[in-house]
Amino acid sequence: MRSHEPGSHNELSGTVHGATIQAGAVHGGIHFAAEANSVRQTPWQLPPTVHVIDRLRELEALEQHRTRALREERPALAAVSGLGGVGKTTLALRWLHALRPHFRGGQLYADLGAQSTDGGALPEEVLGRFLRALGMSAQQVPATLAERTALYRSLTADRRLVVLLDDAATAAQVRPLLPAGRSVTAVTSRNRMPGLTVDGCYPVHLEPLDAEAAMELLADTLSDDRVSSQPDAARLLVELCAGLPLAVRVAGARLAARPERRITTMVHALAEERGRLEALAIEGDHDVRATLDLSYRTLPPRAARLYRLLGLHPGPEFGSAVAAAVLAQEGDAHERDATEPLERLHDASLLLDSGETRHRFHDLVRLHATRKATEDEPPQERAQAMRRIADHYLASATRAEEIIDPQHRTMARDYGAGPVVVADVGDDAEAALDWLERELPSLMAVIRQARAAGFPTVGWQLADALWPLFLRRKFYDDWNAAHREGLAAAKELGDAVAECRMLTSGGVGELGSGHHDRALAMFERAARLFMDRDDRLGHARTLNYRGLALQRLGRSDEAAELFQRAAAELPMHGDHRAGALARLNLADVALTAGHTEEAVHHARAAHTALLEAGDSYNAARATTVLGRAYLAGDRIDQAAEQLSSALVTLRGMAANYEMARAVGGLAEVSERRGLTRAAREQYREALELYSSVGRSHSGEAESARHRLRRLDHGESEA
Repeated sequence: MRSHEPGSHNELSGTVHGATIQAGAVHGGIHFAAEANSVRQTPWQLPPTVHVIDRLRELEALEQHRTRALREERPALAAVSGLGGVGKTTLALRWLHALRPHFRGGQLYADLGAQSTDGGALPEEVLGRFLRALGMSAQQVPATLAERTALYRSLTADRRLVVLLDDAATAAQVRPLLPAGRSVTAVTSRNRMPGLTVDGCYPVHLEPLDAEAAMELLADTLSDDRVSSQPDAARLLVELCAGLPLAVRVAGARLAARPERRITTMVHALAEERGRLEALAIEGDHDVRATLDLSYRTLPPRAARLYRLLGLHPGPEFGSAVAAAVLAQEGDAHERDATEPLERLHDASLLLDSGETRHRFHDLVRLHATRKATEDEPPQERAQAMRRIADHYLASATRAEEIIDPQHRTMARDYGAGPVVVADVGDDAEAALDWLERELPSLMAVIRQARAAGFPTVGWQLADALWPLFLRRKFYDDWNAAHREGLAAAKELGDAVAECRMLTSGGVGELGSGHHDRALAMFERAARLFMDRDDRLGHARTLNYRGLALQRLGRSDEAAELFQRAAAELPMHGDHRAGALARLNLADVALTAGHTEEAVHHARAAHTALLEAGDSYNAARATTVLGRAYLAGDRIDQAAEQLSSALVTLRGMAANYEMARAVGGLAEVSERRGLTRAAREQYREALELYSSVGRSHSGEAESARHRLRRLDHGESEA
């Protein structure tokens, strides 16, 4: 077969690219394929880049990955993930544009449209565009995905080019679009792309900007001196934008359009939380809410529901058990497994990691989730989800309370309808205390929300459950705030028993924070309520509390009288443990007054009774007082024995304040024995323990600091 003569009939009309074929006979079908090297066209498709703020670390990591790939003679592939508007495409463009001098084969770009309503671009469609951009005619582009992929890789095998696959949905969508040879490909997606790991992908996950970088971005957007001349307002503005670059750019663009407008104007517009997403828009363009709506629409139904309901969570972060709680339905164990929908939210960058099995929203995402809950969940569903969250925290805190302080008189708990999901709070006191401390911001948020949300019982009961944490770790501000709110809830309910509990427990917190008069007034009010109800036991318990307040007010004789009454009356009414605590208080009063033998007598009696009641924590406190009484009486060996015994028990309970008192006593023992180095170390440990519970300026801490200072100057006090 000869090649056609000019002007002869040609079924393949138009120009034929590539080599001609001359053959004597042809058997079978005739196939024409373009040679990979026969077409040369250099595309430069990347969108223009913009100035990048504070992403040097990520850019350096991407370059290191490319260098490794170059050294190993393989393509370089990186996936940049993160929340919509966080700057994924900006980072990728900055990196790829800088590579142009080294990649003369060209640049390919495709918006894969993961957030579009039609499901995004098909790989075969994108490959068709890429092949035409590389010089193939429409007739030369194969029909099937497999053929297009094979031809694409042939055409790119010996070319050095860069490819940006923007807004990808899945690894399966991306994989056919990866070039061959020693090219560089960047993929951006709101989802993480673990499926590309087998292709040698390097993952980069972008977080929002910190305050300084966000202010720099705002200044770059405004291109005037408003940020430098109004720094405080600028900082407030970027905080309201929560460091999201898109939000900062949108706010800056609105200000840039009005050079005479002060930054405070935009701050006021954003300060109203419910309208913040609407304010971050420019006539529908680059709308922050729209970007989040796109991510939300791609979620499966359970993940979308979890997203909405988690928007009702009042705290800054939460554990996986909270997600199980909001999805829990009566009798449906499957609904309590939130693992898969949580993963979907993380993959979509709508949730951020906040430690192992802990999660948090970006501030603007939280606003969006809350809005979606309002729009897409009936009021009854929202109310039930909020109650399930509150019940989860109440039940979990109560479980922690039982582990830490089994002797504490836990009052009845009232839960809403449906299953209650309890968190794993640990198996010992220290783990349970750590759980309570970690969750304290959320626990306090639930307490503050309870009355307005329609479950005031949760307010006072949750404050009650936090007693062991407050007692041992001395979070006085939260202690007082929780009990003030709990007291208001108890009054609203007309629950006198709950009101008395909030007055006494809350009064101890006020006492610890130095508000002695206020504490005494609360204890006396509780005493009157108990008398009104003819509750003799409750009234006898207030004797201890009132005595403590009087002792702190310097009215030691009156305090001792109340402690004596409590020690006598409480066992008569059946509370031997509280009577033993009164004896412990008497020991403390006697020790302060210098009556060491009286202190020893009361401390021994208190220790015995508390052990019989099974209260090892307060028994250890009695041992500490006994050791200090021996120390005051120059019985050094007995003091060392008692203080060491107390410390062993207290270390297992993570009771830092009481540990500090025992360690401080042992430091004095060491100092008396002339063991200066050991004394210094023990005083330092005591001061660290006092500091850990916010008591670094207490009388005990000041005494330890004074003694340590004397030792450091070569002096000693006998």
